[in-house]
Amino acid sequence: MRHLKKGNHLGRNPAHRGATLRNLVSSLFLHESITTTSVKAKEAQRLAEKLISLGKKGDLHSRRIALRTLPHKSIIAKLFDDIALRYGERNGGCTRRIKLGFRPGDGASLSLLQLVKEGVEKVEPEKPAGKTEKK
Repeated sequence: MRHLKKGNHLGRNPAHRGATLRNLVSSLFLHESITTTSVKAKEAQRLAEKLISLGKKGDLHSRRIALRTLPHKSIIAKLFDDIALRYGERNGGCTRRIKLGFRPGDGASLSLLQLVKEGVEKVEPEKPAGKTEKK
């Protein structure tokens, strides 16, 4: 039975899955936008939201917990000093996923995972070229 077994396994063992998610979230905090498969984006979004919530607390214990998850001091410093201050008044929803379509090679569903920018309108994905509207 799968009681209390949340999350997707991503076809990896636990250590590889953790490393993949840590790398995705590190890239998200560093570049503020990443493109990946929809399943990986959904799992990385969960971890990113938890780390942003830790950053909003701002105390030493939260910083140590975040360093346990992402052992990059420069990225944790950016998270606590820049990103957490940006979303201080926001109760969750600091990231968004935008579906981009399918990857040509294997047909995997792609998503854009990005940090929400305050005061900027929503970004809509482009429609694929070649599709025409019916009259």
